[in-house]
Amino acid sequence: MTSAVKNDIASRIRAAEAGLLALSHRIHAHPEIAFEETLASAWVAAVLADGGFAVEHGCYGLPTAVRATAGSGPCHVVVCAEYDALPGMGHACGHNIIAAAAVGAGLGLAAVADDLGLTITVLGTPAEEGGGGKVLMLERGAFDGVDAAMMVHPAAQEAAALRGSAVSVLDVTYRGRAAHAGAHPELGVNAADAMTIAQVAIGLLRQQTRDVDRIHGIVTDGGSAANVIPDRNTGNWIVRSDSLAAVTTLKQRVTACFEAGAVGSGCELTIQPSCPDYADLVHDPAMVALYQANATALGRRFPAPGEGQPLLGAATDMGNVSHRIPAIHPMLGLDCLPAVNHQPEFAAACVTPAADRAVMDGAIALAWTAADVAARAGSGTSGSVLA
Repeated sequence: MTSAVKNDIASRIRAAEAGLLALSHRIHAHPEIAFEETLASAWVAAVLADGGFAVEHGCYGLPTAVRATAGSGPCHVVVCAEYDALPGMGHACGHNIIAAAAVGAGLGLAAVADDLGLTITVLGTPAEEGGGGKVLMLERGAFDGVDAAMMVHPAAQEAAALRGSAVSVLDVTYRGRAAHAGAHPELGVNAADAMTIAQVAIGLLRQQTRDVDRIHGIVTDGGSAANVIPDRNTGNWIVRSDSLAAVTTLKQRVTACFEAGAVGSGCELTIQPSCPDYADLVHDPAMVALYQANATALGRRFPAPGEGQPLLGAATDMGNVSHRIPAIHPMLGLDCLPAVNHQPEFAAACVTPAADRAVMDGAIALAWTAADVAARAGSGTSGSVLA
C-alpha cells in the first residue's frame, strides 16, 4: 500500500478526531453492561451513518448490535467495536477506546474502500464481558463471507497480539433447607456450607493445575439473614485454560469440586453455562506483522521479548471469530502501570491524553492494516492472510 494512500486515510481519521474522542468520552461517562448498551450502540450507529455507512442497528437478534458497511470491493474486512462496561466498575477494560478506534478506522476507509477493492464493515458487538456477543453474531451469520477481522484493545502496555485464553463461565446453585440458626439448626441443610466445601476443594485443586489454568468466581447470593440457615447459595465461576479442550478437561475436575460440596452438605446442585464458551485467540501472523509495522510507524513502541508485564489469562469472544477467519487482537498501551485492566484505576486511565492518543493511533493502524490486507488480496500474494 502506497504512502500517499495511507496519508489520505490518516488525514480522514484525523479530520474526525474531535468527534471520535467525544464518542470515547461519552461512552466512558455512561457505562452500560452486557446487552444493555442502548446509548453506546446508538451513538456508534449514528456516527457511522453520518460517515456514509449503510447502518443496521439491532441486528442478528441483538437489540444493541450494529452492522455498518461501506464499499463493495471483493476483499471484505470487519472491524469490531466493543462498548459494554464491567458491572460495578464502569469502563475498567476500556471498551470506550475500542469503539471509538473501530469507528475511526471505518471513517478513514469508507470513502476510499472501492478504490482499494475493499468492503469495510464495522460491527458493533455487544456483551464481550461475559455475554458472548460475537459468538452469537458468528453463529447468526455476521462474519459470513468475511476475509479478515480485527480490533484493538487498551491495556497497560503495548502488544501486537493478545495471548487470549479459552473460557467457560458457570452459574452454580445449591439448594438446601432453611431453619432457625439458633433454635433449630439441626433441621437445616446449609447451602452456604456447600459452597464453602466447594471453594476449599477448588483451592486444593489449584496445586495440581498448570500455569495457564485459572479457576475463579464469586458468591452472588449467600443468604438473607445470619440467624437463618441459608437454603440457597449461588455463584458465578470461570474456568480458563489455553484451549477449549483443556477447559473441558479442567471443568470436569471443577465440577467434581462442586459435587463434593453437594455431597458433603446434603444440598442439591445445579450447574449451568452462563454464556457461550470463549475460544482461545488464534492470530494471523501476517496480519500481526502488518499491524505492528503500521503501529510502529505511528510511534507505538512494542516491548522486546521478555520485557514488561504481558497481559496473560485474559479472554475474549474474538477468540471464536479467530478460529473461523483470519483475525488480530492487538493491545494499545496506555502507559498506566501499576494500573491494569479491570481495576478502577484503569477505568480512570481510559479518558486520559494517552487514551485519546490510543483511540487515534488504533484507528489509523487498523485502517492501514485493512488497506494492506486488501492490497495483498488484490495482488494475489501468498501467505496466511486470506489463505
